[in-house]
Amino acid sequence: MKNNNKYLSISNKIDKRLLGLGHFLSWANGLLVLVIVLQVILRYGFGHGLVVLEELQWHLYGLAFMFGLSYAVVTDAHVRVDLLQGLFSEKTRCWIEVCGAVFVLLPFIVAVIIHGYDFFWDSWIHNERSSAPLGLPFRWAIKAVIPISFILFGLASISRTLRSLAIILGKENGTD
Repeated sequence: MKNNNKYLSISNKIDKRLLGLGHFLSWANGLLVLVIVLQVILRYGFGHGLVVLEELQWHLYGLAFMFGLSYAVVTDAHVRVDLLQGLFSEKTRCWIEVCGAVFVLLPFIVAVIIHGYDFFWDSWIHNERSSAPLGLPFRWAIKAVIPISFILFGLASISRTLRSLAIILGKENGTD
């Protein structure tokens, strides 16, 4: 029972921070819509779009999507394959969740963080910028989103795993 509460307490703290960050970063979607509308008006209304706005669209979309991963896991809004889930007990579903996270999801997240960091670092060292003359500078900034967002995704996955462990331990101890 003590471990059960400890796992839930840790999970709740992680979730609270990730939800707060998700709500804060949701502004990227509103900004993305404004940039798209502005680009459409400039291109079709005045016959002249801006490369910087087109690149900014991709950066804002990437930012919203990548940071949205952890938010989706915390709110249980992510896509999953639930064809057989209804056939299993809650405890079995939690065991599948834990095993999937430990043996598949978390190793994948660690690999993406490691390689994403290398991707970012190479861009930082070379001060990479857009290949378009009027494009955005500091391409390393958007590449930094990869390891950062996957660290948050990993935290969300750990939180989800702790919740499943709390349910498993609660069931085994006869508390639920």
